[in-house]
Amino acid sequence: IRETMSFDIAILSLEKRVSNSEASEIYAEILQGNCSNVAKNTAIEDLYRDLTAKHPEIDDIPDDKVDDIDFCPWSCEFDRSAGHIIISSVWPKSDYVYEFVQSLAVKHELALFNPQAEVVVYPDGSDGEEVKKKIWWKCW
Repeated sequence: IRETMSFDIAILSLEKRVSNSEASEIYAEILQGNCSNVAKNTAIEDLYRDLTAKHPEIDDIPDDKVDDIDFCPWSCEFDRSAGHIIISSVWPKSDYVYEFVQSLAVKHELALFNPQAEVVVYPDGSDGEEVKKKIWWKCW
């Protein structure tokens, strides 16, 4: 790992829209090795190809580019399955990485989860808070 402080972001293939708290639970489960709440989706592999075409994974960069965070903003290798990708970037590149990854998530119609803010954002720009508001009546 390049730096002790990293910015994490997850791309999730979900079968249905979930609230921010549900997305947080899914993310925590993935970190524990449980990928049962994400759906296998070829869009994950397509997004991965777009992502690494611009910024190769940290294990694939040439030695002379190791300290070039513009070339490779990642702080460690990606955690991925057929239904998710978790990306850790160096903190100084967090704004850039968020914008870049969000644009790819929209392009590939996948959800983006920001664990720092505990917010899931959908390709249409809505987030998990809006999912919660729409189903308030189910609680009664």
